[in-house]
Amino acid sequence: MKAGYQTTLRRRVSIGGNGVHSAAPAQLVLHPAEPDSGVTFLRTGLPDGGERHLKARRSNVTHTALCTILGDASGASVSTVEHLLAAFSGLQVDNVLVEIDGPETPIMDGSAADFVAAIDHVGVVRQTRPRRCLKVLKPVRVERDGGYAELAPAERGFRLDVEIDFASPAIGRQRLAFNLDPTAFRREIARARTFGFVSDVKKLWQAGYALGSSLENSVAIDNDEVLNPEGLRYADEFVRHKALDAVGDLSLAGAPIIGVYRTYRPGHKLNALALEALFADRSAYAFVEAGVAKPFKGFGVGAHVPAAAFAAAE
Repeated sequence: MKAGYQTTLRRRVSIGGNGVHSAAPAQLVLHPAEPDSGVTFLRTGLPDGGERHLKARRSNVTHTALCTILGDASGASVSTVEHLLAAFSGLQVDNVLVEIDGPETPIMDGSAADFVAAIDHVGVVRQTRPRRCLKVLKPVRVERDGGYAELAPAERGFRLDVEIDFASPAIGRQRLAFNLDPTAFRREIARARTFGFVSDVKKLWQAGYALGSSLENSVAIDNDEVLNPEGLRYADEFVRHKALDAVGDLSLAGAPIIGVYRTYRPGHKLNALALEALFADRSAYAFVEAGVAKPFKGFGVGAHVPAAAFAAAE
């Protein structure tokens, strides 16, 4: 993770869509936030007419079946937060208030691309306080259902090494390793879409999932073939999306990680268990203040922005 100061959005921006599991519409308003506030969801539109603040922290994770859900004891929740959180983490945006009026973060095209476009549209600004990072001091490892996840020390930055292994020839065994920074995030994983098997759809519907899934927001696999007429965005898009999910899930540590994340056959549950294992051992980590680098001028690309999807508020 690049050393320097904390950052936030230059101004607020709105983006809307439907949830992939609930099919419910939701409008997001991403607001600038104060230093040291982190990422917080403001869940509005609750049945009682009230609203709740939900910190994007591992302690607020209530479910990890097919997506990551944040919630509290009152029953307020926001699901499918991982792609939005990945965009914040990948672009090194530390402090944001996410106002959302529905139960699920919009799936958009199934990747983080539209969230990246929204952030780029308004830009990012440096704040007055140094970034605080979570440094891994010794390896921790968890295993589940034939897969594993391990967090290990590194001198600097955050490296991911992600491997998947599916019986379907359409996916097979794929591996991706890269150092996370904004450039690599955009190039390697931001556009990688969620995926699923047609044979699983009926079971998911019966369980109340994938009600909003379509070829517009998911890569669908049937009889070992990709059904999307446009094909894949990357030859190994599947492992890239798993890496995207991992970036979002691991951001729930509450601070950028300095270390290495190695995982085989990962999922939201395994990512969550890796964080649990790290925080369960107080000798395995330390919070450190990042060194202050050269002055940060912010960024605001504004190119290739889907204007119909969101609007900046001056």
